[in-house]
Amino acid sequence: MDARAGLLGALTLVTAAFAWRWYASLREDPSVRRPDGVELGIGALTDFIDTLGIGSFAPTTALLKLFKRAPDENIPGILNIGHTIPTFLEAVIFISIVEIEMKTLILMIAAAVIGAWFGAGIVAGWPRRKIQLGMAAALFAAAVFFFMKNVGLFPPGGEALGLSGAKLGIAVVGNLVLGALMTLGIGAYAPSMILVSVLGMSPITAFPIMMGSCAFLMPVASLRFIKEKRYTPGAALGLTLGGAPAVLVAAFIVKSLPMTALRWLVMLVVLYTAVMMLRSAKAERRD
Repeated sequence: MDARAGLLGALTLVTAAFAWRWYASLREDPSVRRPDGVELGIGALTDFIDTLGIGSFAPTTALLKLFKRAPDENIPGILNIGHTIPTFLEAVIFISIVEIEMKTLILMIAAAVIGAWFGAGIVAGWPRRKIQLGMAAALFAAAVFFFMKNVGLFPPGGEALGLSGAKLGIAVVGNLVLGALMTLGIGAYAPSMILVSVLGMSPITAFPIMMGSCAFLMPVASLRFIKEKRYTPGAALGLTLGGAPAVLVAAFIVKSLPMTALRWLVMLVVLYTAVMMLRSAKAERRD
């Protein structure tokens, strides 16, 4: 068995274990409701554009907030749990088709998982106002990344398919930090693209690194959120059931769209939501 096949096998086992644990927790909770059309639509839209390179966490946060689908403090858990299975599908696709040196990929994924385990343990215990402030910061950061991408400020990258020495060490530490931030709702797409490009790797390698890291770390982080009951089951189910088929449609049928205009639109929605999140945090402080 080669390293790529072993990595995909391990990813499948981790995702299956998560799915079984989540299913068991849902069976034990009599209050769980079925997702509605809005939640299914949010999952379909955000995982569709995630597969095409927009990212899912910031737009999902914005839509959950705008449609009032869950308490603010539950949104990080919803993001991680609900997007786990769609992200698994994305990871399998990109790890299978994109050429990358496996040592670099495996070490960066492992670092992200470690970061997520510690990050989820911290975020799951935060009070509502602290999560609101953290998500507002995450949304503002996402808007900055969208702006940078649209005006051509992203580093151009190189042609390397792997790293070694000091550059590999920087990549591993950087991905550990990104793994921890993912549990708060900071999407990995733009930061991963910048990280690999600055280190001289081909920008296309960001896709298996980002998707592989997320697909491994999200089940790990999700178990912490499930244990603490810091998520809304109906909304998370909507993301999963709507998002999984949308990934396949985006990857194998649509494949590409004019993304610049869509990024501007998402950036405006994300900025509006960040301001609303800050207003909610201010109201929480008064209360």
